[in-house]
Amino acid sequence: MYFNYGGQGPMPQSAIDAIMQAHQSLQEIGPFSDEANRWLMQEGQKMRETIASELGVSVATIALTEDVTVGCNIALWGVDWKAGDHLLLSDCEHPGVIAAAQEISRRFGVEITTCPLLETLNGGDPVAVIEAALKPTTRMVAISHILWNTGQVLPLKEIAAVCHSYPTQEEPIYLMVDAAQSVGVLPLSLEALEVDFYAFTGHKWWCGAAGSGGLYVRSPILETFSPTFIGWRGITKDAKGNPTGWQPDGRRFEIATSDYTLFAGLRQAIATHQAWGTAEARYQRILHLSRMLWERLNEISWIQCLRTSPPESGLVSFQVMGQGDNIHTRLVQFLEKRGFLLRTILDPDCVRACVHYLTLESEIDRLIETIENFQ
Repeated sequence: MYFNYGGQGPMPQSAIDAIMQAHQSLQEIGPFSDEANRWLMQEGQKMRETIASELGVSVATIALTEDVTVGCNIALWGVDWKAGDHLLLSDCEHPGVIAAAQEISRRFGVEITTCPLLETLNGGDPVAVIEAALKPTTRMVAISHILWNTGQVLPLKEIAAVCHSYPTQEEPIYLMVDAAQSVGVLPLSLEALEVDFYAFTGHKWWCGAAGSGGLYVRSPILETFSPTFIGWRGITKDAKGNPTGWQPDGRRFEIATSDYTLFAGLRQAIATHQAWGTAEARYQRILHLSRMLWERLNEISWIQCLRTSPPESGLVSFQVMGQGDNIHTRLVQFLEKRGFLLRTILDPDCVRACVHYLTLESEIDRLIETIENFQ
């Protein structure tokens, strides 16, 4: 019984079949041929179109990547950083983003600070917290749409408005969003949210293969933002094949060879979700199931959920109270031996369970029964 969609979602059989068929077709036509090249370009365009439709944006704003962290790095390293600039993170960001920010600080003399969003989980205003942490030297704010450790959903439109209207700002403040836990969970219309960068993956809540993902770049940014990582997919060429500039759309941030056969699988996985119901219907089902799990956990006297109100997403994080060291690791190992897959989170120290719209209520019942038998 699977409660780890926030780490990686299992693929539907139809997605696995689509990947295998794509591999077979590519090998039959010859993996490096004119026909194969046409096939690759078509697959890439169909993938961008599918993603753009799901996110409520134009195709031109989508770059294909391998995962969330690649997308975040494209945005982070694309800023023309200068010594004394300021990069603002929250205290709930993934180590991959934190490590990239630390290296940018080391190389360019950029100041990094964190704002305390963890304390707003059960009260407080995350928009006000971020606004209070901005400075005249702030160049980028890097946050997550759904915080990976607590499941809190941040109000991105309001945060974007604060960043873009910050007074006495000579340079624009970019808003970069780690969307690892939101794509495939929330109904999305990114153009309305006005975020600058939105990095996501296909292998979590979309249940595609690892190695498929993307980056949304807001249209005005595309005109001024140059790529840091450069390859043949992102450039334009003259008649002799010499580089002449960047692709005019999100393709400028793509680099070189990727496994295009994975796109067939991701499109099929997305189609599987769509066949169940609308994005809003799936989200409401997630909320129903996460509330059910949260309520059942709260019935166990020695369990404390991080949230004091029902979850806003499919992430339900909880702590085991007063049962010794490494208790959360021991609980996760206990559950895995009995067929329940969850994970631990280090900060805050807790166990995280993930429910998707396709999680069965009977699976939640059985999970609770098994936790109650933990010694």
